[in-house]
Amino acid sequence: MKIALIGAGNVATCLGPRLKEAGHEITAVYSRTVESARVLADRLGAKYTTDLEAVPASDAAIVMLKDDALKELAPAISDSLNDTLLLHTAGSVSMDIWYTAGAMKYGVLYPMQTFSKTSVIDWSQVPLFIEGSSDQTLNSIRELALTVSPDVTVLSSEGRKKLHLAAVFTCNFSNHMYAIAEQLLAAEGVPFRVMLPLVRETARKVETMSPKDAQTGPAIRGDRKVIDEHLALLKDNPEYAELYRLISTDINKNI
Repeated sequence: MKIALIGAGNVATCLGPRLKEAGHEITAVYSRTVESARVLADRLGAKYTTDLEAVPASDAAIVMLKDDALKELAPAISDSLNDTLLLHTAGSVSMDIWYTAGAMKYGVLYPMQTFSKTSVIDWSQVPLFIEGSSDQTLNSIRELALTVSPDVTVLSSEGRKKLHLAAVFTCNFSNHMYAIAEQLLAAEGVPFRVMLPLVRETARKVETMSPKDAQTGPAIRGDRKVIDEHLALLKDNPEYAELYRLISTDINKNI
């Protein structure tokens, strides 16, 4: 397919090369900033632009913008590319944003993974969740998705929102806990890397058992003495103490 990329951020920087590797032609990269568009376009052998009206006719346009920018630009994208299959990659934005914007053919291609511009992604391990405005459009989206990953699932907008919520707990909140741990360790001159074997083993366990069954620690044991000692250590960080208390309570009530 001939595909235009609307956006040049983390998702586009990871997905664009995968699409090219799969044999698709990237016709253009749009970004509000020239430098971001140019860097990715040069990598993909495509033209770059900061003008939506300059994006050439393509089979599909994949819109990879922050949610607020997607909502703001959807009407303009639909006006400029009305004969194009319009897809967005957002976890929490309904497919109906395209209908409201007046699009003719549209859908969603949501890769459930965390991305950064320096990431090396094994796309064969990335689940893609798709939705389409009609059966024919959905089939086209499925064909495109299968060139990116073998793991493709049709999911409604409401289901995708709940999936995204689960991903926030799984990834974003877990990573915030790592950041807190890094801060606590730094106060003692200990590098965060000492936690990496624990991080890897925790992730490995939930590949073979339920996360609930994999739970360990003082909260699941109901060890009040250790919990109180930890809370005392957090007396200078009351916000972390409150997090510790809330999470420990939630773990313990699920025994």
